[in-house]
Amino acid sequence: MKIAIAGDHAGFALKEWLAGELTREGFAVQNLGAHDTTPSDYPDFARVVAKAVVGGTADRGILVCGSGVGASVAANKFKGIRAAVVHDTYSARQGVEHDDMNVLCMGSRVIGQALALEIAITFSRARFAGEERFRRRLQKVLDIETRGE
Repeated sequence: MKIAIAGDHAGFALKEWLAGELTREGFAVQNLGAHDTTPSDYPDFARVVAKAVVGGTADRGILVCGSGVGASVAANKFKGIRAAVVHDTYSARQGVEHDDMNVLCMGSRVIGQALALEIAITFSRARFAGEERFRRRLQKVLDIETRGE
């Protein structure tokens, strides 16, 4: 599993730690910044992660900002991205299994390292269930994305 990970200055410390831990867990991690705590803007990091996922250089993406909300809002503006703010393992798993979520957003000011890692691993190991009802619902989401209605 190839994971693109990025975050703004608020998410920097947690993102750096997660990148190392996920690598130790056997995931191929692309750390796309920020590379320090200089004030930065979450939409810039949502862009690079979205491009990696949509472009196929990453299977999934993880974004970390202060709350996770801004990164999620920005990431969902990109066609092909299904991002969600997740701060529990149930939503991380079900978001992938039922909704084919491909970008996980977390808030460094909301959760700690241990839970963030557990969520990231759960998200990364989950697979879309592919049952008819989930495919039907996903197609409706894709239709909204394409037609804007």
